[in-house]
Amino acid sequence: MSDPIPPLRVATPTDAPALRVLMDRSIRRLLEPFLTAAELAASFEVMGLDTQLLADGTYYVIEVDGRLAASGGWSRRATLFGGDHTAGRDAALLDPAAEPARVRAMYTDPDFARRGLGRRILEACEAAARAEGFGSAELAATLGGAPLYRACGWREVEPFHAETASGVQVPLVRMAKAL
Repeated sequence: MSDPIPPLRVATPTDAPALRVLMDRSIRRLLEPFLTAAELAASFEVMGLDTQLLADGTYYVIEVDGRLAASGGWSRRATLFGGDHTAGRDAALLDPAAEPARVRAMYTDPDFARRGLGRRILEACEAAARAEGFGSAELAATLGGAPLYRACGWREVEPFHAETASGVQVPLVRMAKAL
């Protein structure tokens, strides 16, 4: 029998430094098999910490032995993906009756990958969005993350590329799920 999944908690602004480390490790190691070296480097231009999620109280973390092992959240705001530094962000509130919630910034430390932590956070995001009246959700999946989302009942809407200032296009997949 495997170890039980540790509980999740809502992330706070004091988690930001550790979240940045977690995100960096996750991007560098877990996306490497799916991207070219240039795409991997450019990923840092379009991914990262969105402190709006922390301020909104919709970002979760799971700790293992005092270390952040996984993180992810959901949003009632229009931005689909990206960190504080990503161009094109939109903090407008979504209408739960007409628009999908956003699942955002899912990261797992490579040392804790494939242990159900991402699935646990995704389930919490879906439940919280549903509780606020959202009937559906969407996300921008990395090529490394898409298999998890498919396994959790998400469907592919369309592949697309995030444009970066460096001119490199980072491949992503828009995915959706009825809640």
